Amino acid sequence: MMNIAELVDQIYDEVVTNRRYIHQHPELSFEEFGTAAFVKQKLASYGIESTAIGNTGVVALIHPTNSTNQGCIALRADLDALPIQEQSGVSFSSENPGVMHACGHDVHTAILLGTAQLIQSNRHLLKKSIKLIFQPGEEKLPGGASILIQEGVLENPKVDEIVALHVFPELESGKVGFKSGMYMASCDEIYMTVKGKGGHGAMPHQVIDPILIASQIVVQLQQIVSRACDPKIPCVLSFGHFEAIGATNVIPDNAVLKGTFRTMDETWRAKAHQLIHEQATGIAKSMGGQIDVKIDVGYPYLENNESLTSHVRTAIQTTLGNDNVVDLPIRMTAEDFSYYSQVVPACFFRLGTRNELIGAVHGVHNSQFKIDENAMKIGISSFLSIVFN
Repeated sequence: MMNIAELVDQIYDEVVTNRRYIHQHPELSFEEFGTAAFVKQKLASYGIESTAIGNTGVVALIHPTNSTNQGCIALRADLDALPIQEQSGVSFSSENPGVMHACGHDVHTAILLGTAQLIQSNRHLLKKSIKLIFQPGEEKLPGGASILIQEGVLENPKVDEIVALHVFPELESGKVGFKSGMYMASCDEIYMTVKGKGGHGAMPHQVIDPILIASQIVVQLQQIVSRACDPKIPCVLSFGHFEAIGATNVIPDNAVLKGTFRTMDETWRAKAHQLIHEQATGIAKSMGGQIDVKIDVGYPYLENNESLTSHVRTAIQTTLGNDNVVDLPIRMTAEDFSYYSQVVPACFFRLGTRNELIGAVHGVHNSQFKIDENAMKIGISSFLSIVFN
C-alpha cells in the first residue's frame, strides 16, 4: 500500500500553482476555453490523453495496467467561475474584471488534476478504470452535467459510480462531510411580469397598480409552502428581484418579479409549479391586471446513493481518521451534479476549507471568498482513498 500523504506532499506545490493560475484566469459558464486548454495541457504533461466534450469540457481515462479491469469510477470537477468582482485581497486575485472563482471550482479542478497525476503514476494498483470529468457550466442552466450526459460522458466505458467534492467554508479545513440519501434540493427559476395601467400616484382610482398586485403575489404565494406543502417535505419559495420603475408620484405600467422554488420531492415540485401559475394569475386578474408567468425548470434534487456513500466514507476514514469525517444536514442549495445522481450511483461530499487565522471564513458566492489551500491535500487524499480502496 502506498503512503497517500507522502505522495500528496510531493506534488502539493504544483497543485497550489495550478490552482492559483486557474484562479487568476476565471471564465464564466460555457466560456471556459482557456481553462479547458490548461487542463488538457496539464493532463498531457502527466501522460494522460484527453478529449473535448460539451464544447468547453474535458474528459480523460486512466486504465489499470493489468487485465482484471473491474469497472469504471468517475471523478468530477467543475470549471466555471461567477460574475463577481473579486475583493478577497489574495496576491493571485482574478485578472478578469467582474469574474471570480467565488465557488471554489478552481480548487476542485486543481484537486482533480493532482489526483490524476498520482493515479497515472500508480495505475498498476488500479482495479477499475478512472474517468476524469472536467465539466463546464455548473453555475448556469441547463447545467453542464445535463449536456455532458447527453453527449455520452457516462458511457464508453460505462460509469458504474461517480464521486465529486465541493469546498465548504462552514467546515474546518482538514475535515470532510457527508450526507447519505437526499442531500440537496431541486432548483427552478420563476419569472413574472405583472401588467397594470400606470398613472398619477395622486389618482389611484384611475390606475391598475402593478406594484400592489405584485406585492400581493409575493405575500400570498407563501401560503403554497405553508399550507399546500406537506410539512415533511423540505420546500422554499423566495423572490429576490422586485422591479417597478415609477417615481414618488408615478405608478408604472409593469412590475417584474424573479424568484426561486426549491424542494426535494418531484411530485410536489410539479404540483407547486401548477399552483404558482394558477394563484399568481388569479391574483392579478382579481385586481384588474394581467400577468405573464414563466418557470424555468432547473436542476433535480441530489441524492447520495446510500451504499456508495457508505463505502466512500469508510475509505476516507481509513486515510483521514474518524474524527475528520463528519455528518452534514440536508441543504436547500442546488448543484447540477444532481443530474449524475439521477442516472448512476453518486456521492457528493464536502471539503472543509475554513481557517479563521487567515480569514478564510466567507461563504461561497461572496466577493471575499477564499480558502485554506492545505485543504487541497485533504481533497486529493480523499479521492485517492476512494480510487485505491
